[in-house]
Amino acid sequence: MNLTPLNSWHHSNNGRMVDFAGWQMPVQYSSIVDEHTAVRTRAGLFDISHMGRLTFTSDHAGDFLNSVLTNDTAKMKAGEIRYSLVCREDGGILDDVLVYRLPDQWILVVNASNREKIVAWLRRQSGFDHCGFDDQTLATGMIAVQGPAAIRIANQLLGQDVSCMKYYSGQVLTYAGITGLVSRTGYTGEDGVELTLPAEETERIWCRLLELGNDAGVVAAGLGCRDTLRLEAAMPLYGHELSESVDPLTAGLAFAVKLTKSSFVGRDAILAIRERGLQLQRVGLQLESRRIAREETPVTLNGQVVGKVASGTFSPTLQQTIAMAYVPCNLSTAGTELQVDLRGTMVPATVVPLPFYRRS
Repeated sequence: MNLTPLNSWHHSNNGRMVDFAGWQMPVQYSSIVDEHTAVRTRAGLFDISHMGRLTFTSDHAGDFLNSVLTNDTAKMKAGEIRYSLVCREDGGILDDVLVYRLPDQWILVVNASNREKIVAWLRRQSGFDHCGFDDQTLATGMIAVQGPAAIRIANQLLGQDVSCMKYYSGQVLTYAGITGLVSRTGYTGEDGVELTLPAEETERIWCRLLELGNDAGVVAAGLGCRDTLRLEAAMPLYGHELSESVDPLTAGLAFAVKLTKSSFVGRDAILAIRERGLQLQRVGLQLESRRIAREETPVTLNGQVVGKVASGTFSPTLQQTIAMAYVPCNLSTAGTELQVDLRGTMVPATVVPLPFYRRS
């Protein structure tokens, strides 16, 4: 099993460790609700070193990435970050990724569960041998600082104000005796930054962030609340809302697909899907019960199964049971009354707009 650079710290600080995508990761330290609330109201630190970090350094890297990603990287300027998808020829989603354009390289951040699959797939694509590829996942660590106090804490560490950085932008900065990538990105629905830094320096910087954020009430946060936070913000998770059997348009991710590009893997299939019309759509559901609708829970109408839940939880912020599900497009309008089958109990569920939560 892979271990992040913070593994020893997690064990020494009451981290409840689980196997996640081949990595030993903390699911929580205190309680999921307490950590969730801290991120929404103060700040939380997440060890996200398990995410894959793939670098491309040759002059051909930009053209190569543009040929395998759904979004248009040709128009990206140094410092820009874009959300994109990697698709099969038939339009099925292999992974959702962030692509970083830096002055001297490109970086692809991929899901931990898909890193080996994506690397193997990239190697089979035309032009790979000339893109200057390197997998930097094990050589680096990655920390997310998220919440209303996140920028203030990050500023103290970095010695400069990063609030002027645009959302989805990044730059390499020197701070605290190291050089690392700082990006205005996150997966919680809150403001914050993500830091990519040398693996051997990760624990020192993590502890420094905890020290700097002590007065603000910063906490270490695990995968448990990372999931409830992203679900409130309606951010899709690979293996739940996204998979190889789901295309980007059905998933509601058309903004990350640029069909105006002349070509990319999966373009023709996605274009055909658009032209014939969608059958299903990702929607939000609000349940009239505190019972949680887990993945694969049937969604019904008049006793007939019409869809299924992708993710569900009880929202600590909203104090409501919520879920994301796939249902027929004609049932995707906000206000549509459906039901979810919770082990034989039919619980009323109303289609609601996404996201469930949006920070002010």
